[in-house]
Amino acid sequence: MSLNPADDRLAALIRSELGDDILRPVSDRYLDEPRNRFVGHIGLLALPRNVEDVATLVRLAAAAQVPVVPYGGGTGLVGGQVMTQGPAPLLISLERMTAIRAVYPTENVLVAEAGAVLSDVQDAAGTADRLFPLSLAAQGSCRIGGNLSTNAGGVNVLRYGNARDLCLGLEAVLPDGQIWNGLSRLRKDNTGYDLRNLLIGAEGTLGIITAAALKLFPRPAATGTAVFQVPSPEAAIDLLAAARDQVGETVSTFELIHRQGLDFLTEVLPDVRQPFEVKPKWCVLIELGLPKGQSPADALTTLFEHAEAQGLVSDGVIAQSEAQRADLWAVRERIPEANRLIGSVSSHDISVPISRIPEFIRQGADVVAALGPFRINCFGHLGDGNLHYNVFPPKGQNRSDYEKDRSLVKTAVHDLADRFDGSVSAEHGIGRLKTSDLERYGDPAKLSAMRAIKAALDPKGIMNPGAVLIG
Repeated sequence: MSLNPADDRLAALIRSELGDDILRPVSDRYLDEPRNRFVGHIGLLALPRNVEDVATLVRLAAAAQVPVVPYGGGTGLVGGQVMTQGPAPLLISLERMTAIRAVYPTENVLVAEAGAVLSDVQDAAGTADRLFPLSLAAQGSCRIGGNLSTNAGGVNVLRYGNARDLCLGLEAVLPDGQIWNGLSRLRKDNTGYDLRNLLIGAEGTLGIITAAALKLFPRPAATGTAVFQVPSPEAAIDLLAAARDQVGETVSTFELIHRQGLDFLTEVLPDVRQPFEVKPKWCVLIELGLPKGQSPADALTTLFEHAEAQGLVSDGVIAQSEAQRADLWAVRERIPEANRLIGSVSSHDISVPISRIPEFIRQGADVVAALGPFRINCFGHLGDGNLHYNVFPPKGQNRSDYEKDRSLVKTAVHDLADRFDGSVSAEHGIGRLKTSDLERYGDPAKLSAMRAIKAALDPKGIMNPGAVLIG
């Protein structure tokens, strides 16, 4: 079905029903995305105040057969928030819908509107002496609706799960403008198809999430953070197993860091205080969240001593203060910033079974070396099998010098991940960047079912066209 651009006629209809305050001038921040791979175009920009406004906007767009692009914080890394081709869309930004509607500490539930910034949700949970554990580098600007629409991951997935695992219920506007009032706080509800999990991870292609009931958790009484040098990824995996044997599921974070990431920090962010005078080839950032009566420092010391005796670690730094903890975290959290400053030829958000990660890393180095003199920064969430496997030009050269190689590098890395029974999108989604990858690696039956669902819920094809599915 052909679509029409968002034009003056639609603008007049929107103003007549919702007033002049809804439509706003378009600024560059709605057209760009963080990696500068896509530049979008917009016919109209709408900033609704509530779910009823969103429903009206979608209903009017559906009647006019105008494409709709939902917009959260604009931090997505696969271009899902920018429409680059086709009729200029109506972009619906949720940035005015920021309310924390309710907190239920005894239920461990918080209800937030989709435009709430992730850090504000975390703070609201903290005010109730609770924890909302979703944690991302962009948490000061990303919004909870976008986090759910992309099923965001982050550093705490090992213990608490992805965004999908942290959501009990949703309020959403469907492609025909109906409001789905699914803000359930129930832990058990077997009443038919699970629309919540259908919309989570759909990247706005099946509707617009407007609010969510989110799971909270008790705040750990004590937190311990350390960086340990390990001789290899194999040793890191064994160290994770040892940590779980010692402290169970209180391991919140287990991040693998390669020397290349530390070298990048030295090269472009020399203000970042690094834990080791001589950079190790591999190290891990580990964080524990323990209940009352247990000492994180003692637990980490015992873990180090046990692991050292097994040859799994050779040196380490255990944070002795909140300032030292912040320094250790800054190393991990600023590596993506350093990556952007260096400029990657191709960045990959992949996952493989945890036990196969070491062999993937070895073969990956050979595959990339066969394509050119590239640098590889391999780091990420080892505890859940998610690696950020990013390929960079040689020092002194720019990514623009290797633009012709980007597709070859991406295909080679993704082919390898697929051969290892992995995924080419672990936590960033498909967006517009990886639609061809989904076609190449996706299971045919799954793709057929996805298209059937899309056609059933969005028969006019207005919701974020070009994202996730081709055609």
